[in-house]
Amino acid sequence: MIKRLLAVDGVVAACQFRDDGAFVEGYGLMPDEQLQALAHFAHDYKRIVQGNADQLAMFTDVDGWTPPGGWIVRGAGMTVCSVGNLVCVFENAEGNPTEVMRQLGEAASY
Repeated sequence: MIKRLLAVDGVVAACQFRDDGAFVEGYGLMPDEQLQALAHFAHDYKRIVQGNADQLAMFTDVDGWTPPGGWIVRGAGMTVCSVGNLVCVFENAEGNPTEVMRQLGEAASY
């Protein structure tokens, strides 16, 4: 399922993790250690985003903040993005964030 994400332009790695943060599987151009670190980072970041969304919902009394649909962290050359319990890394010069997030959303719905 997540192997298909590697076919998206620019994607160099994709991982799946459980709700408790445990690594499930990962594929790509990174060693296994880095894939596991990516999954742990994504789990931790997902929890941060959820906490921020919960606070925004509580303090603004505006619907639509939760649950967050995903997140993106963009660097100078690479971007990390996640939807659900899937995360991927792609090269900015090669990938389209909109397309990557769309494909992540489809893969996360399985």
